[in-house]
Amino acid sequence: MSEVKKIKPSLSKGTRDFLPGEVVKRNYIFDTIKSVFRKYGFEEIETPAIERLETLTGKYGEEGDKLLFKILNSGDYLKDVPTEELSKGNSQAITKYLAEKGLRYDLTVPLARYVVQHQDDLAFPFKRFHIGPVWRADRPQKGRYQEFYQCDADVIGSNSLWNEVELTKIYVEVFSKFGLDVSIRINNRKILEAIVEFTGCKELLSEITIVIDKLDKIGIDGVKNELNKLNLNEKQQQKISSLLHLKSLSELSSIFSNIETGKKGIEELTTKAHESNSFPAAG
Repeated sequence: MSEVKKIKPSLSKGTRDFLPGEVVKRNYIFDTIKSVFRKYGFEEIETPAIERLETLTGKYGEEGDKLLFKILNSGDYLKDVPTEELSKGNSQAITKYLAEKGLRYDLTVPLARYVVQHQDDLAFPFKRFHIGPVWRADRPQKGRYQEFYQCDADVIGSNSLWNEVELTKIYVEVFSKFGLDVSIRINNRKILEAIVEFTGCKELLSEITIVIDKLDKIGIDGVKNELNKLNLNEKQQQKISSLLHLKSLSELSSIFSNIETGKKGIEELTTKAHESNSFPAAG
């Protein structure tokens, strides 16, 4: 009589279990963050883990779209695939017939869908926060998982710079409650737009932004290599590289003297610095 082979239980790659002690610690962190959000008038929302693929795709660039977890349609998922498409064996071409839904990649795109869908029921400016799991079909490695939590707070329907100052105060207060001494770096979308305008490749804003965001991880040589893959010429690469070495806004001001978007971004950053010094301290 043959023995039945025992199969050891295991997790799907890129995921993890949380033991009771870990959940207690995590909930303490979440509850602390939520208390600060609520203090500043932010309301908590929830959105489904599953969104329509038409909502998710095209929002994260080509690289991000590749990392979306797609969910096969129920039942005979091949029934709607045209025979000629199936015979070609092109998985990308037939995906739209196989899957209509996917797991959310982040909490931002679901927020945009949420606000458009419920705009008649919301009071603007709408201040929301959301803490929840998201999924990315990335290669699992140390410290990186395919399922992980994100924490977002956003203000919809207001262009006031005070919102940015308030969000910065929230970061400071949360880290203070945890006893952590941190340095907060402020980014500005208009500066990024001015960089690509200065470089002469405005059509690659999203792609270049993603590359610049990797600077701390891959270094300047890695950034140059990524820019080369985008078919930027040597002069364009050098322009971006030179900007990434600048240490002050005054240096950037002279370079962006004829770029209105860049001047506006610098104005916003200096305004935030001024306002943050006069903003009432959190109690």
